[in-house]
Amino acid sequence: MTARIDKAVLQGTFTLDGETFDVDNNVWVVGDDSECVVIDAPHDVEGILAVVGDRTVRAILCTHAHDDHVRVAPALRERVTAPILLHPDDRPLWELTHTDELWDVDLADGQEIQVAGTTLRVLHTPGHAPGGVCFHAPELGCVFTGDTLFNGGPGATGRSYSDRELLVASITDRLLGLPDATVVHTGHGDDTTIGAERANVT
Repeated sequence: MTARIDKAVLQGTFTLDGETFDVDNNVWVVGDDSECVVIDAPHDVEGILAVVGDRTVRAILCTHAHDDHVRVAPALRERVTAPILLHPDDRPLWELTHTDELWDVDLADGQEIQVAGTTLRVLHTPGHAPGGVCFHAPELGCVFTGDTLFNGGPGATGRSYSDRELLVASITDRLLGLPDATVVHTGHGDDTTIGAERANVT
């Protein structure tokens, strides 16, 4: 069975640098009827499990460690007995939310994750966060960008651990080389394509 992409939008908050904002987060679930991976774990375990259903979760993949992307990752890990994967450069951000427990497996640039007969390739794209990554699924014609690239351009910078110049370089070097038709599944908001965002990456 061909892998498919399912989505949930969950509501909650994002807190950093002493400020808190209401946010809606996209959760992406990639797999088939028997197994899947979950990309990001914000806000609400039950909301994620509603999309997963009775499938086996092979991994919880974190695009980065801001609290609105990893807040319920440890709780989800307990419910589905799956490892949390995060790039180690995001440890300072992870520890702002989870002070007494870590993730399970370090993500690395170029790493390949297999699920339901499809491959997710890790692209390290620092700038929004030091350990920010995207997951490119060439067989599905898409890339999961977290908060690296949105519909409308690069993700937010200007807060602790972020660097706009580095983010633009990451997008230019790692994402704009993908085919224009590649669908961009973002961490917040609507989908876009690589081609549509070329003019917005400055």
